[in-house]
Amino acid sequence: MHATQAAISSRISALELELGVKLFDRGPRDITLTQEGSKALPFAEQIVKITREMADSVGDRKKIGGMLRLGAIESVVHTWLPDLLKRIREEYPKLTLELTSDTSASLSALIGNGHLDAALLSTSINSADLGNIMLGSLPMCWVASPRLGISAETLSEAELATFQIVSFPRHSQPHAYLVELFSSASENEVQINCLSSAAAISRLVLDGFGIGAVPAAFVLSEIEGGQLSVLQVAHRVPDLPLFVSYRRSPDSLLPESIARLARSVMLDYALLHGPRYASIPAIDNGAIGDEPFTRA
Repeated sequence: MHATQAAISSRISALELELGVKLFDRGPRDITLTQEGSKALPFAEQIVKITREMADSVGDRKKIGGMLRLGAIESVVHTWLPDLLKRIREEYPKLTLELTSDTSASLSALIGNGHLDAALLSTSINSADLGNIMLGSLPMCWVASPRLGISAETLSEAELATFQIVSFPRHSQPHAYLVELFSSASENEVQINCLSSAAAISRLVLDGFGIGAVPAAFVLSEIEGGQLSVLQVAHRVPDLPLFVSYRRSPDSLLPESIARLARSVMLDYALLHGPRYASIPAIDNGAIGDEPFTRA
């Protein structure tokens, strides 16, 4: 708080004198709130939050410094994260970013433990300390190298199962989908190769090692350049949902501001590339808690 213990004690005493009540019980080793102090706490938090909101709305973002710890899954890293980082640099030039890329499960644990301030994930997190905003989704598709000579006709699950499958890590949403899809697709055991790196997945598929179900956006240039072919399949591949989770704090609105900036960048990305590569929630639909998605 950039103040001495004596200064803080003086401020507390002045506040208690002004309110005419005792706010703290001071013991030999610790200090606790009285009943009146507990009643005052929510009002104090609101005052701090409103002050921060005013500074965030009216103040000069270019003067905001400090550290922001941001996590992102690889599907975001390989699509619109560079656009977000550019926007952050433009709006918060004095802010230092610490980036972490991992699976949604790992990032959820990190932000839950307070080791991240915000995270771009494929799932929301249920916690009173965290806010969530649904960003949209990345449509998934089956892709393969043209050198495999796979038919342009619609393929069944059994026909897909004859190839090596290149997948996301175990316990991820895409991997769980593949396991369920192929659970009864073939009498033979399906070979699903699990990789934690999106770059490695695309590299193996490009080289013709196997086929993969991936977000079309992170192989956008390879699809449009003819290096990868989109396979026609008999089933619908579910989209990969995207959320931003951020730490709620009455004394800092920066994580929430970055979360809303991520929503804006995702919207721009979807409008630029179209529904084949990114989709956004309908206006006022897809909200998590009190976080509606709007175009404002």
